[in-house]
Amino acid sequence: MNDKKRCIAILSSGGDAPGMNAAIRAAVREGIARGCRMLGVQRGYQGLIDNEVIELELRSVSDTIHRGGTMLYTARCDEFMYPEGQQKALATLKAHGADALIVVGGDGTFRGALDLHRLGVDIVGIPGTIDNDVACSEYTIGYDTSVNTVIEMVDRLRDTAQSHERCSVIEVMGRKCGNIALSSAIATGATAILVPESEFDYERDILDRLAFTRSMGKRHFIIIAAEGIFGERQRFVSSANMASAIEIDTGIPTRTTILGHVQRGGSPTARDRITASEMGFMAAELLATGRGNRILAVRNGKVCDLDIEEALAAERSFDFSLYHMAQELSL
Repeated sequence: MNDKKRCIAILSSGGDAPGMNAAIRAAVREGIARGCRMLGVQRGYQGLIDNEVIELELRSVSDTIHRGGTMLYTARCDEFMYPEGQQKALATLKAHGADALIVVGGDGTFRGALDLHRLGVDIVGIPGTIDNDVACSEYTIGYDTSVNTVIEMVDRLRDTAQSHERCSVIEVMGRKCGNIALSSAIATGATAILVPESEFDYERDILDRLAFTRSMGKRHFIIIAAEGIFGERQRFVSSANMASAIEIDTGIPTRTTILGHVQRGGSPTARDRITASEMGFMAAELLATGRGNRILAVRNGKVCDLDIEEALAAERSFDFSLYHMAQELSL
């Protein structure tokens, strides 16, 4: 009963991730339960600049927990990177009487939230990104769903690779982070795993592995590669370029599949629905009781809150022990 009654806005920004709707739903319902007025900002920081703000009631978030994407939409916003854009966003919040903001997204979203916090807005950030690359948190909303989607697609592609005795190069999302590639490769028994965190040697890590497994009787092969290993400055400009080289060098028919944005969509898994609900609930609880300047995170398997400056100062790590285990098991 001592909760501070306030007006809380919520937005999603950056790439969409399954489970964002569950977080929005939980935040709205807990905020209303504590007597707060809840607002939704459509299209992220761009919507905040353009005054795309809607009232959110209990029924506004009904039948959303099982849906992928974000009911509030999302967008990139270059204008918000500059003080003029930040002032426009602040003016929108003030015009609607909002003194607090929940943001759902990744590091870029949180850095934008920090700018608003420095202008006097109470902030809570919820990590939502399929790459699982928010440094302060062991887990981000959407990762489990994305990995399970990749696993399903790889299992389907394996059937064709086996039938035709082919090598299949499967490109997954991960421009700077190889977590999706690593987890899906372990779960599908891929022959080779390529991630941006580790330099790879084409002869050793691909040709030699294919030759060895082939000598042991294997007749079809799966290579999972994060998109970040390709480009003009890399050994291969594209996954198709790599597939052509493999076929020429080994004589194994090789095909490429780029999974693309199917990895972002789909109904969230139980883990993503539950984690998102915990985080949305905690975000509203923190702000309703007058506590802001926080980023939520999973640490030691539990949802906790961190100071936003501390959270953004964390350095991302890659699980090389898991990567080396995967390399051993894939032979």
